[in-house]
Amino acid sequence: MSTTRRQFLTTTTSLATAVSVPYFGWQKKTLADESQSKNDRVSIGLIGAGGMGLGNLRAASQWVDVVAIADADAGRVSAANNTLSDGKAKEYADYRAILDRKDIDVLHIATPDHWHTKPLVEAMLAGKDVYCEKPLTLTIDEGKLIRKVQKETGRVVQVGTQQRSQFEEFVKAIAMVADGRVGKIKKVTAAIGAGPTCGPLPTVTPPAELDWDRWLGPVPAVDYRYFRKPSSGKKRARPNTNCHYEFRWWYEFSGGKLTDWGAHHVDIAVWALEQAGQAGEHGGPTGIGGKATHPVPFKNGMPVDRDRYNTATAFLLTATYPENVELIIRHDTDNGVTIEGDKGKIFVNRGKLVGAPVEALADDPLPEDAIAKVYKNLPMEADGRKAHWATFLNCVKTRKDPISDVHSHMRALNVCHLAGISARLGRDLTWDATSEHITGDNEANAMLSRPYRKEYKINMG
Repeated sequence: MSTTRRQFLTTTTSLATAVSVPYFGWQKKTLADESQSKNDRVSIGLIGAGGMGLGNLRAASQWVDVVAIADADAGRVSAANNTLSDGKAKEYADYRAILDRKDIDVLHIATPDHWHTKPLVEAMLAGKDVYCEKPLTLTIDEGKLIRKVQKETGRVVQVGTQQRSQFEEFVKAIAMVADGRVGKIKKVTAAIGAGPTCGPLPTVTPPAELDWDRWLGPVPAVDYRYFRKPSSGKKRARPNTNCHYEFRWWYEFSGGKLTDWGAHHVDIAVWALEQAGQAGEHGGPTGIGGKATHPVPFKNGMPVDRDRYNTATAFLLTATYPENVELIIRHDTDNGVTIEGDKGKIFVNRGKLVGAPVEALADDPLPEDAIAKVYKNLPMEADGRKAHWATFLNCVKTRKDPISDVHSHMRALNVCHLAGISARLGRDLTWDATSEHITGDNEANAMLSRPYRKEYKINMG
């Protein structure tokens, strides 16, 4: 560990000891105040130089210096370097070069979904702490491996589910649940919006700056597809592709809306069940099923047509927890999370927290430390994405579990993955949360994992 890193880790005790801080008045002395000198800043490596990586590191710019950037798209590496580091960061096509650098202790992984697990596992084994974007995995079995390696290495890993650091909306909602304001939960609904569609996309030659084989990495090789609609007005239309950003709508690389937005809202729903003591002994549902609509036909759980977006566009799926508590995932109501109990109902999204129990807070406010308790008594600074980074960097210093650790994240993401398997197979599934397998369905169980291409297998050291 470098001298400057050690200095950062021992700078102050105020954040490490800031417990039981009321949500309406956290301490004024913050990580930002403590990290103004060059010697207090964190050197960080970025793997995946798209929009999420840039946005996240802009949010953390008060505390970190980006010194290395890796991406399969050389154009993105260069652009990110100019934006984040004034062109001073070292540029790489292969992220493994960053893992070898002894002067970098912290990484940010902001790759497409299918490229999360391999660099994350290898980074932990290399002794790095990591802030990794959501959804953490492409499969349930990848999550098992990540959790195992995190336990063995003790590395600090924060998942980019920044709603867990939105204090006046989501964290406050969870605090209300924990304080019994909605009573015993009967139903939780995660509304995540409908998935997009597109027409058949032509196979074209990838741009010269894009290493398409490296971008594909662990997944089976497919052709590069791209089409940009003619622009209307001043706003240029977003291209349809199976690459940058739009990879989300292809089962080859992602899980569609069920894992993209599900990673956010299902996470809040499961967090609520856990705080209410209603998530079951092993923190998972007993089964899941319902209906889903796809833009292409499916056979054996995989899309028949591979020339267009193929993830679910519409869905009404229900995960059942002990005592018949339902967690519903749907596309057709206002984006957000509804928590219904025997004492009341609340609705929360980014910017809104409403319901009779919320209105009752005017006369019967939450205890002063209610937010702090559900936030693991971690220091609270700023809000949303910026707060999420401040918490992560504090946990790097204190070696505490962050608010979005890999274990809590996978309990929620497993629900999203199971929803996707149920949707693709068109049938209900029975889930054994203890052994983490699907009961009595070999075909569904086979979908808990996916094979890696030989040259992109995870290096377990």
